[in-house]
Amino acid sequence: MDYREVGKNVLQHVGGKENVVSLTHCATRLRFELKDKKKADTKALEKTSGVISVVDSGGQYQVVIGNEVQTAFKEIQKAVGNSIKQKKPSDSQESIISRLISVISTTFTPMIPAITGAGMVKAILAVLTLTGVLSDSSQTYIILNTIADAAFYFMPVLLAYGAAIKFDVSPILAITVAGILLHPNISQLFSTGDAVSFLGIPVLAADYAGSVLPIIFTVWIMSYVEPFADRISPSFIKFFTKPMLVFLIMGPLALVVIGPFGTLLNDLVAVGAEWINGKAAWLIPFLMGGLQPFLVVTGTAWAMTPIATMQLSSNGSEMINGPGMLASNIAQSGATFAVAAKTKNKELKQLAVSTGITALMGITEPSLYGVTLKLKKPLVASMIGGAIAGLYAGLSGLVRYAFVSPGLAALPAFIGENPMNIVHAIITCVIAFVATFIIAYLIGFDDTSDELEQASAESSIIIESPVKGSIYPISEVNDAVFSKGLLGKGVAIHPEENSIYSPVDGEVITILESKHAIGLRSKDGIELLIHVGIDTVNLKGKPFEVFVKAGDQVSAGQLLIDTDFDSIRNAGYDDTVIVVVTNSENYEVISETTGNLKEHEPLMQIS
Repeated sequence: MDYREVGKNVLQHVGGKENVVSLTHCATRLRFELKDKKKADTKALEKTSGVISVVDSGGQYQVVIGNEVQTAFKEIQKAVGNSIKQKKPSDSQESIISRLISVISTTFTPMIPAITGAGMVKAILAVLTLTGVLSDSSQTYIILNTIADAAFYFMPVLLAYGAAIKFDVSPILAITVAGILLHPNISQLFSTGDAVSFLGIPVLAADYAGSVLPIIFTVWIMSYVEPFADRISPSFIKFFTKPMLVFLIMGPLALVVIGPFGTLLNDLVAVGAEWINGKAAWLIPFLMGGLQPFLVVTGTAWAMTPIATMQLSSNGSEMINGPGMLASNIAQSGATFAVAAKTKNKELKQLAVSTGITALMGITEPSLYGVTLKLKKPLVASMIGGAIAGLYAGLSGLVRYAFVSPGLAALPAFIGENPMNIVHAIITCVIAFVATFIIAYLIGFDDTSDELEQASAESSIIIESPVKGSIYPISEVNDAVFSKGLLGKGVAIHPEENSIYSPVDGEVITILESKHAIGLRSKDGIELLIHVGIDTVNLKGKPFEVFVKAGDQVSAGQLLIDTDFDSIRNAGYDDTVIVVVTNSENYEVISETTGNLKEHEPLMQIS
């Protein structure tokens, strides 16, 4: 599947680039903030080839793509540009929780690749030291550990970028303000033990390395300061006065007021998490293990991310997200494999196996939206199995030492100071998979449910007949290139009328100079060749009148070519019209109609 084409189709259905306020992506989904959500065609998006599901939650319009999300993202980004400065209408009607989740998700999403990569380096280091390959006192270890720690030490810088996108300020200025908080000169002032002040105002000692809340609050305040600096700066010197004013105002504010306040909140959150962990260590992993699918669907899974990252930065491990997510992700895989084992539907079985493997590695959206959510009962089973495994994870004191999406591929992230931690992680995985598989298999699901039939129908694409006539198998065409399927699967038509119409909505890719063949690409990415007659290239275009040109957008039923079939037959040539799907390898099922058809009636169904 061409995910660049998927990106183009998604952009069209969300209302075009004019409707996009901001765009980010995570491991599997595109995350839009739209100017007007009413302009987004959700039904069309859900039917778009390559789109798994659509979720409108947490202040974001989310389009679930799967593992190829980056390809679609880059294509959309090319169209909308790197910096989008449209203003979104007032979101005062959204709940405070929705607005908070929107801030967290938009701020944290851009930095996920950095801290995930750093987390995997940490995991590799843990394996190397555990097996004795590398000493934790060696210079090689110190350098690699520095590489792994950099993303966490400079977390305020990473968060400044995401917050700048959310609050619509200059990312470069926001990142520079984060650099002020981390500058070694500030640390040296505090290290003397003497009181520090700015213009006589006390500056409280704080370590901002790895902090989360101070920079988010700082960039939020900056979203009011930057427009003010822009407004009062004369246009002819604005280039340097605007950033100067931002730094002179935000630097002292961040160090004297906002930073200490954010640090206090950081500490209160950390104390709260530790208190819960001390009183009921099993509670959070138990709840996360059971409710994670619900949190993902509603877009509230991000709510716990700041607490988890703060724990990782300050303690080197966390129990807020990782243990419960590990239980939930593996449980999701167990439920999906139970569907694969029980279903008699070949397409569902193939989908369940592929998405089940992905979930086993820690990415659950394809499994969740593609299988368990649609069938319902397997989703319930995954939540029960995830809660059971999460309870064990909590009671055993399981923690995660690195920020990665929990799954089998990320198990090294559970290797740390406690040698039994990885053992408990493996046991958690076994409990989650086995318990969920058994529960899902026993409670079953409706293998011929309306949801499944609807999903199958929505994944099918109809190709209309381009001409009135009688249909026969392409294998009987008197041309080996077509009859042997060398160009792809297709259909042959004995034409009864002279007009050739477009069988799809899409784009004209090519028209041969001899006018006897035209290439189209549908909006769903299907590439078609309409070939009029056999060896009619020799007629050098005489019997054909073409009404479109390469690059034109066409609609299904639009006239493409008028053909004088009598002239073709009188010249001794076969008049067969052949329709071929030239990228047939991208599709599992291509079924053809038989008998007599009028133009615009269904000719092929593609899944």
